Amino acid sequence: MKKTMEFSELDQYLFGQGTHYDIYKKLGAHPLSPDGEGGTYFAVWAPDAKKVSVVGDFNGWDPEKNVMKRLEPLGVFELTIENAKPGDLYKYCIVTPFDTTLYKADPYGNACEMRPGTASKIVDISDFKWSDGTWMKKRAQFDVNKDAMVIYEMHIGSWKKHPSTEENPAGFYNYREVAEPLVDYVKKMGYTHVELMGIAEHPFDGSWGYQVTGYYAPTSRYGTPQDFQYLINYLHKNKIGVILDWVPAHFPKDAHGLANFDGYAVYEHADPRQGEHPDWGTKIFNYGRNEVSNFLIANALYWIEHFHIDGLRVDAVASMLYLDYGKQDGQWVANKYGENKNLEAIEFFRHLNTCVTRRNPGAVMVAEESTAWPGVTAQPEEGGLGFTMKWNMGWMNDFLEYMKLDPYFRKYNHYKMTFSTSYAYSENYILVLSHDEVVHLKCSMLSKMPGYFIDKIHNLMAGYTYMVGHPGKKLLFMGQDFGQLQEWSEERELDWFLLSEEEHRHLQDFTRDLFALYNKYPSLHATDYDPNGFEWINADDMDRSIYSFVRKSPTKRNNLLFVINYTPVARPDYRVGVPRKKQYKLILNSQDPKYGGNEARPEIYKAEKSECDRRPFSFAYDLPAYGVAVFLY
Repeated sequence: MKKTMEFSELDQYLFGQGTHYDIYKKLGAHPLSPDGEGGTYFAVWAPDAKKVSVVGDFNGWDPEKNVMKRLEPLGVFELTIENAKPGDLYKYCIVTPFDTTLYKADPYGNACEMRPGTASKIVDISDFKWSDGTWMKKRAQFDVNKDAMVIYEMHIGSWKKHPSTEENPAGFYNYREVAEPLVDYVKKMGYTHVELMGIAEHPFDGSWGYQVTGYYAPTSRYGTPQDFQYLINYLHKNKIGVILDWVPAHFPKDAHGLANFDGYAVYEHADPRQGEHPDWGTKIFNYGRNEVSNFLIANALYWIEHFHIDGLRVDAVASMLYLDYGKQDGQWVANKYGENKNLEAIEFFRHLNTCVTRRNPGAVMVAEESTAWPGVTAQPEEGGLGFTMKWNMGWMNDFLEYMKLDPYFRKYNHYKMTFSTSYAYSENYILVLSHDEVVHLKCSMLSKMPGYFIDKIHNLMAGYTYMVGHPGKKLLFMGQDFGQLQEWSEERELDWFLLSEEEHRHLQDFTRDLFALYNKYPSLHATDYDPNGFEWINADDMDRSIYSFVRKSPTKRNNLLFVINYTPVARPDYRVGVPRKKQYKLILNSQDPKYGGNEARPEIYKAEKSECDRRPFSFAYDLPAYGVAVFLY
């Protein structure tokens, strides 16, 4: 059945106020019937344009055939074209105030031509039949304070690849193709969520999706919007959540993109001191312009509400909060108080996070914020930004600096590993070992570790154990759970062949079992943001580089004791102080034969009255080199 569309006065009012949260249902290209027989309605915001027309496959790309009607006062242009149908490519031909002509992709377009093409594509995104109702109901009950979250960060284009062909030179898997093997792997390893890099359309593979030209279009590299919906639906049916990387901080200067959209600065600030990142060569959104903030907030809602995405990880938040981020004197403009805080970006985040989380209970908003900005996860009414969680970049930096050290020097840097517990509850943190840490000559996680190959394996086992035991949700980038040797590159698939080698399988099995503990025991996830859930046993054993601590359950049952040795020196005389005089059951031992160790250990250890670690009770444990032991009590 054919429908009609128009950009109404109410649409104009809400868009002008920055509160048209469904604006993507009006702006863009919308087929008027499922079969395309009714034509397609087009609408675009180009406030400074003298003239706009639609050019495409349906009119021979002739700018005179389909001239759009301008609507005042906002400068929205609209037109229905009877013979434009799904599958057709199109652009907007814009005559600027300077009488120059620009050919722009649709900012609200739902699909794009495969790169290196830059046109938008008409598609009907309304006909997918979802079957993830059970997941969506459960998601609404998700409680970040109590529920487990282990995130598998991945890049679809390099997770696995087909052999290169003329039709598919990059070897990309389709969204549908990747669904089943991805679910099998994620379920096997115990991840609760997948975080997908580079889904919004982007012209350059090497940007990994962080320089976006199609904010409303799943990238055509891996298939159609319906293919992408299939992937999300399949993940949900298998009880796996999906988070998308989302980039509201900046956009590239590509000629077909948002930059100088109608000849003037539309989406960015006109003043380059406010509208450009000198280091990145990109444009900065004008968050104080209502239509621009509306574009971004509606985009977040589009992914979460239309595509059933469970959360967004917001990239480069610090670059938005600080007016002088990455800039020298003279390259930025202070706010009205003479400070470097971006007041418009602060208000944007509060509006964004309030809108997303209140309309979508259980959806999460995650900040990649690299400074000590206060209240990132506090509520706006408390002066915060309203994010659900924040990446813990401080922990990540200290952890990696420590882990890269030769064990001999670790005793001189002992408190790099303990410092993060002093601020662990200042925000709702996610501990991250992300793609950023395994590229650009930084080495893979395994290659960062000191010593011989087997030492690297054991170091990583010890490091991952501390990550799982430390308060905070978890994120690990693909390949690092089995000891990827090469740095990550978007141009090749992961080194899956390594799993033919015993040591890599042992590391993978150990990581899987760590995540199983995290998911099974509430002491490891239900008190991530409760200071009562963590207690050091000994944070000061610097000479031996041993750390011991407990994670406590809200019910005070099934608590866990962690002991981790970060040197290649065995401690057969090791004694650990314990909270209670009772039995302690060894449930994870890195020297277990199933992880390549050479000795099984007793399962039960009875605490005795023997003072140790300033506690009246303790027990002895034969702690191996790089030994990891987790006890249940």
